[in-house]
Amino acid sequence: MSSTSDGPRLRVSDLYSGAGLLSFAFQCERFEVSLAIDNDPRAVETYRQNLGDHVICGDVSQISPFGECDVLIGGPPCQGFSTLGKRVGYDPRNTLALQFVIWARRLLPKVVVIENVAPFLRSAEWRQLADGLDALGYTVQANVLDATDYGAAQRRLRSFTIGTRVGPIEFHALPQFQDSTVRDAWKGLASRPNGVNSHYAPAPSPIARRRMEAIPPGGGKSDLMRLAPELCPPSWWRSRTELTDVWGRLRWDGPSNTIRTCFNNASKGRYIHPDQDRVISLREAARLQSIPDDFRFVGYPIDIARQIGNCVPPALGRTIASGVRWALSR
Repeated sequence: MSSTSDGPRLRVSDLYSGAGLLSFAFQCERFEVSLAIDNDPRAVETYRQNLGDHVICGDVSQISPFGECDVLIGGPPCQGFSTLGKRVGYDPRNTLALQFVIWARRLLPKVVVIENVAPFLRSAEWRQLADGLDALGYTVQANVLDATDYGAAQRRLRSFTIGTRVGPIEFHALPQFQDSTVRDAWKGLASRPNGVNSHYAPAPSPIARRRMEAIPPGGGKSDLMRLAPELCPPSWWRSRTELTDVWGRLRWDGPSNTIRTCFNNASKGRYIHPDQDRVISLREAARLQSIPDDFRFVGYPIDIARQIGNCVPPALGRTIASGVRWALSR
């Protein structure tokens, strides 16, 4: 699945690699990914089946840095920083991003790329990370990018913290990725889940189906409360505000909302099919993430949903990788 274009192979190590979609993006842009580490066994197996045996299942913080690389990449856990989480200051996962300083000190890559949610840039841990990279001689830049601006059919804001020894990294949408809608992303896919290649969606419960049937095109929870109040539990009326666009239908002719790890649950966001009374399938979500159909997932549906929801969309990842390659070739 890597690019066939000519050019030198630059080495990459990927920490907190998940299922490997950021590695995949760098591989497509002619980098050689020689090491990846993640502690999720099923995500590691997905990585191995798609990208190779250079992946290790383990805790990054318990592994002494080793090897050589030109670029160090990765996406440390974001739950402690996300506005959808509890964001407790003592969440032990918050400090895992600082492993990049430890690995950069040992491996001395030319570029370090760290992906996370946008609020990460306002955290004390980000400040420590930036100061640590600066002390090692890196120039640190931080960007918040929306995947829909780079060809994915999804609004997805993510931060990219980059430490560079080779000058600033610039990002430009690649010509093979165009503005995309839900309709564009699902073109050629069976209209109803058939179980083939993760094109699977759970059957809704009877009450969930009745709710979905009452939600109009592009509608959501507020429409359901107005049109079918008898289907709404008392808790909905006690709290009229929501942090997420729950029980929402996707719109055919626009990008989706952010695909999270819980997209197979209508109560977690705008994940109902545009005109069918079901949540989107695993493969439909992968398409919205710009993941190609020949990238195969390993695990139960809950595992695959987590792998898809946690990934960097390849359309965005390849933009990052292309910018890094250009900077390294100057």
